[in-house]
Amino acid sequence: MLRQALERGYADPRRLHRPARDARLLLDNARAVVADCLGVRPDEVTFTPSGTHACHLGVLGLLAGRVRQGNLLLATQVEHSAVLHAGQWHEQRGGRFETVPVDRAGRIDLDSLAAHGEPAVLAVQSANPEVGVCQPLDEVAGGTDAPLFVDACASTGLLPLTDGWAAAAASAHKWGGPAGVGVLLVRKGARWRNPFPGDERVDDRSTGFENVPAALAAAAALRAALDERQRLAEEHARLIEHLAQAVRAIPDTEVFLDDGPRLPHLIAFSCLYVDGEALVTELDRLGFSVASGSACTASSLEPSHVLAAMGALTHGNVRVSLGRATDSAVVHRLAGELPGVVERLRAQAGAPR
Repeated sequence: MLRQALERGYADPRRLHRPARDARLLLDNARAVVADCLGVRPDEVTFTPSGTHACHLGVLGLLAGRVRQGNLLLATQVEHSAVLHAGQWHEQRGGRFETVPVDRAGRIDLDSLAAHGEPAVLAVQSANPEVGVCQPLDEVAGGTDAPLFVDACASTGLLPLTDGWAAAAASAHKWGGPAGVGVLLVRKGARWRNPFPGDERVDDRSTGFENVPAALAAAAALRAALDERQRLAEEHARLIEHLAQAVRAIPDTEVFLDDGPRLPHLIAFSCLYVDGEALVTELDRLGFSVASGSACTASSLEPSHVLAAMGALTHGNVRVSLGRATDSAVVHRLAGELPGVVERLRAQAGAPR
């Protein structure tokens, strides 16, 4: 699909010549497919260069549309860094930014949310990309009159998009599409204003030349992800539970696998007396690609702000996510290797036995 789109979608879709009209047709088709998959209107869909940029546009655009109502942005403590950084940027420019605590599972504390009063904008993710827990968005939306921004990057393609939001964000690589394509959703009638300098594009919510081939490939990948969503969810849930059982058998570990609604393909756990970087490196040597630290700041290997907000163990943190092509044999091999790896690393570190 991407190769075919590159052949026809290279031109500027704003122009009037034939290649440009072809590109515009492909762009409109991609927008229509994404809208149909997510149950929204095509004119509510904007393609962005990334999910991060979609988050920035969504949060800050809602704030820009609410300047007469106030300048308080509320967000959960476990939001992706894209949302937290948008809040800090807003605060540096005279706005107010506060965070709402979560419980031990990572879900928003609704009583604490109510105690904050009415914000100008409320930002609550649909699902956490690190521990997989889903937020109770229906309850959140029903308890406030403030416009709700939903970071749906982790859940789009895996779970249905809930109602009640004014703006939302998604990221194509999360559902198997190409990297470098984000999606901003803005509800018809929402008070949203572009918080950044504008651009004369087909879609006035976006800036820069649209990557038409990548947008079309992202739309096709989203359609494919929805077609096999149920099958993969059941298969991944079984594999994740098998892996969880193996981890729980290791002494001094904490598995973050809540019984409530969650992403089916992801598990995170922490191992006391083990360095997260060492654990990731050793598993990589054995052929397993896993992550440590926050899902949004793993390159720094800093302790996870998500686990810290949950009051959970941050030592020796590992996050495993399964993809469309993940072989079940690999998961079973990982479950078999993990106890020995943790034991060796603890022995090397001189941890108590």
